[in-house]
Amino acid sequence: MNNQIHNAIVSFIWGIADDCLRDVYVRGKYRDVILPMTVIRRLDAMLEDSKEAVLDMKKKLDAAKIDN
Repeated sequence: MNNQIHNAIVSFIWGIADDCLRDVYVRGKYRDVILPMTVIRRLDAMLEDSKEAVLDMKKKLDAAKIDN
């Protein structure tokens, strides 16, 4: 990834932070929110292919009243 694309992505993420997190979090604390949300989104994107299988298994386990 070249530097120009990287900077565009960084600017995009911080722009969202300014739009959505302003007055909810102190500006210096944005990174405490942005990093975990970025990781969660990345995990969601990586596991998207198996999502239906996981949801089906959850339904089966719930029906069998298996908690763990």
